[in-house]
Amino acid sequence: MTQQFDALVIGAGFSGIYMTYKLREQGFTVKTLEKAAGVGGVWYFARYPGARCDSDSVYYNYIFSEELYKKWSWSTRFAGQDEILSYLNFAADELDVKKYMQFNTEVKKAEWDEEEAIWSVTTDGGEEFTATYLISGVGCLSTSNIPNFEGRDSFKGESYHTGTWPHTPVDFKGKRVGVIGTGSSGVQSIPVIAQEAKEVYVFQRTPQYSVPTRNRVFTEEEIAQFKAEFLEAREIMKTSPSGLPIPRSSKSVVDTPEAERNAIMEDAWEKGGMILNNAFYDIVTNPESNELVSEFLRTKIREKIKKPDIVEQLLPYYYYSTKRPILDTNYWETYNEDHVTLVNLREQPIVRITENGIQTSEQEYPLDIIVFATGYDAMTGTLLKLDIRGRDGISLKDKWADGAKVETYLGLGIAGFPNFFTITGPQSPSVLTNVPTAIEQHVEWISDCLVHLREQKARTIEPNREAEERWSKQCTEIANSTLFTKTDSWYTGSNIEGKPRGFLIYLGGLDNYRQICNEVVENGYQGFEMQFEEVKA
Repeated sequence: MTQQFDALVIGAGFSGIYMTYKLREQGFTVKTLEKAAGVGGVWYFARYPGARCDSDSVYYNYIFSEELYKKWSWSTRFAGQDEILSYLNFAADELDVKKYMQFNTEVKKAEWDEEEAIWSVTTDGGEEFTATYLISGVGCLSTSNIPNFEGRDSFKGESYHTGTWPHTPVDFKGKRVGVIGTGSSGVQSIPVIAQEAKEVYVFQRTPQYSVPTRNRVFTEEEIAQFKAEFLEAREIMKTSPSGLPIPRSSKSVVDTPEAERNAIMEDAWEKGGMILNNAFYDIVTNPESNELVSEFLRTKIREKIKKPDIVEQLLPYYYYSTKRPILDTNYWETYNEDHVTLVNLREQPIVRITENGIQTSEQEYPLDIIVFATGYDAMTGTLLKLDIRGRDGISLKDKWADGAKVETYLGLGIAGFPNFFTITGPQSPSVLTNVPTAIEQHVEWISDCLVHLREQKARTIEPNREAEERWSKQCTEIANSTLFTKTDSWYTGSNIEGKPRGFLIYLGGLDNYRQICNEVVENGYQGFEMQFEEVKA
């Protein structure tokens, strides 16, 4: 029997929880479908050792409700996965939304019915749902990626991906462990694994910049102060480019006198977190400015590594901050341990996975456990995996030419896919902001839009092609004026073999983006087309 709702939401992470709450608050019927056994999104699955948020915890939460904010207290500056998952369960319970969610349910197909003006959704269990509105809350990092190494399935030991970690602890004691990848999950997990393992082999393709986390436990006084300053912090977060309470910097790296510049960078290094990333306005636009910051970080790495033979192999030379900025705890120091070995894949690439370990072009490394810290098929991976079909049965996969021609309007809607919304979708600020702040802005915009459609008795809404093309062109032009597009990263899709290269993030800042979205509404949902219900005589 088909179940009918006003709206179907896919995913029960930060996006799905708040979207479900807003829809219920506005009087819509809603069902939220989640493939996991509980809420949490990426934080439900990414339980790897050392998994931790890289936004300060007191800002990595919902800010729409002062009451909700003040009921929760974070224990540390940068929350671990377990505490973030606890927070999301707390929020879902406080907002009383779990009763509108169905877990262990994966959406396999969503198809637009033009005649009825509804979405028909089929799940992996064969259940069928229909809804006037379909809202994706699948996130940008929810489809894990394991490169297609030859012999990948032949390994007789244990293997894990950081993005789909088991719910029970993995025992590394006395084990030989190979970690493939040195992005954020690799940098976070390697020091923790090395505390237990007998031998650790780090298979590195690209060395990374990293800034110390400087994590610490909050005092009761600090927690009280955060709550007292909530309204002020929220206002800054809503008007800042990053979605964090950090105003736009007015300082240029190259134009700041050397002594002052070095003092700013040293202060940012000592304080840790994302302060350095936001200390100057031209880090990702001016190559000379970027090099000054990059060399500062390389100097810090040189100071930390005590093995002369690997120092140069650990130095990054891409433009700093054009890959996901990484925060670490004792990452560089771990390489000084005798039982930790760096394997430089630029010099000896992986040839195959064997029954006993990893074979590079130079030798075989016998292993008991392989950890794939190889990231995600980001931005479009999950959306393209879903079989979403719009007008005339056109699939999203075909519309976007398998990712080669991704176009959206504001990262919120897609021409040819009526009544379909994407929370933090491609070509929105998404992952280059404090994501919960970006999510709230999208959820509130979508919720307000659905109320407007109801009041106006509109049957459908979708972007027009001209608006979609203009917005996509604008996003590309802004990206090309920066250094982001000059670096291979998961931002550009280059971490996935065969994936078309493209930069699918709006780089104008969350503050400017928020203003653009507001102006679209003020101008009568400019760029969108609506169809209205026929008035019967």
